[in-house]
Amino acid sequence: MNVSRFGKKIAVQSGIGQLMDDLGAAASSGQAVLMLGGGNPSHIPAVEQEFRRRMAAMLADGGRFGRTVGNYDPPQGNSEFVGAISGLLARQFGWRIGPRNIAVTHGSQSAFFILFNLFAGDFEDRTRKRVLLPLIPEYIGYADVGLSHDLFTAGRPQIEHVDEHTFKYHVDFDGLRIGDDIGEICVSRPTNPTGNVLTNCELEKLSALARTRNIPLIIDNAYGVPFPNIVFTDAQPHWDENTIVCMSLSKLGLPGVRTGIVIAREEIIEMVARANAVMSLAPGGVGTALVTDMIRSGEIIHMSRDVIRPFYQRKMQDAVAQVHKCFEGIDYRIHKPEGAFFLWLWFPNLPITSRQLYERLKLRNVFVIPGHHSFPGLAEPWPHTNECLRVSYAQDPKVVAAGIQAIADEVRLAQR
Repeated sequence: MNVSRFGKKIAVQSGIGQLMDDLGAAASSGQAVLMLGGGNPSHIPAVEQEFRRRMAAMLADGGRFGRTVGNYDPPQGNSEFVGAISGLLARQFGWRIGPRNIAVTHGSQSAFFILFNLFAGDFEDRTRKRVLLPLIPEYIGYADVGLSHDLFTAGRPQIEHVDEHTFKYHVDFDGLRIGDDIGEICVSRPTNPTGNVLTNCELEKLSALARTRNIPLIIDNAYGVPFPNIVFTDAQPHWDENTIVCMSLSKLGLPGVRTGIVIAREEIIEMVARANAVMSLAPGGVGTALVTDMIRSGEIIHMSRDVIRPFYQRKMQDAVAQVHKCFEGIDYRIHKPEGAFFLWLWFPNLPITSRQLYERLKLRNVFVIPGHHSFPGLAEPWPHTNECLRVSYAQDPKVVAAGIQAIADEVRLAQR
């Protein structure tokens, strides 16, 4: 059966699709699996208890439950939620926004599908524009959402060696090229996969460059401030009318409700809402119903700051200590873990590729993310792309410790 260009672009196996298939197969195999791949957040008892309480209250309120599951929300998203989130951001950060600056989507992935294809791709005047990723490695899920091929461009980062086993990526502004073929700039902060947090200065420079070119700066804030606030360093949030900030309820502990949030100037929000209507009529309402009161009261800020952030910071510290213990004698580096819930491991001069290391670990029922998928848009070959792994420390500490030990064992075998 013949398929269109769209089908050949989006309905073929992708990097993220293969990884999700592997993770799903492992989870349903019935075997003991060390799941250090994927982006599933931890099940934090205090957070789950709060969501369970609010779900029970909604179920007990027949009218509210009926409205939530029985009625479509507007394409822009539930009006109470939109008003609550715009009010929170205006109070918390002084952003000059209102309800018309907010749209809800079916998770961040849907938001980026819309935004990337709004401002990049093929234009009616036969020009072609691309998405600039100024700091790679970047999120694996970006790579395949474009309707056009070769949608991304990127440059190699500068690498700061913090100490013997720690490094940090920085934007190479001297090597950054923003020509007429760039339609938008996108960064995740904290960065998935590395846990990097762009400095406030780096973000201000990127914002200024985007304004000069009259193109949007998109900030993927799925792990950031004010919620879920999985940030372990100073990170001032940023928004202006030339910036699009994308947030999510997933890393708060609600990945199953698929709720993304877009903050942008009004005409962009109108386009996102119209795209929602075409793609899915309206975004889902269960997630927004669960958290609207928490947002309105500010409780979501306190839960993120006092429960979620310290929970992941402790897990990060334990995982880093485990790496240093297990990797003794191995040539390795850890990207400075400044946020999110991943460790980005670099093995300089690794004699096998990260993909081969991933396959060897998979035979041991250990699942990680091979690094080579995280460099979309990189024009020239770079050995570094095949020397890195992303490891999640969101799972049970025993699972994380056993997985890190397995990685150390396989790296030692490869280096013999």
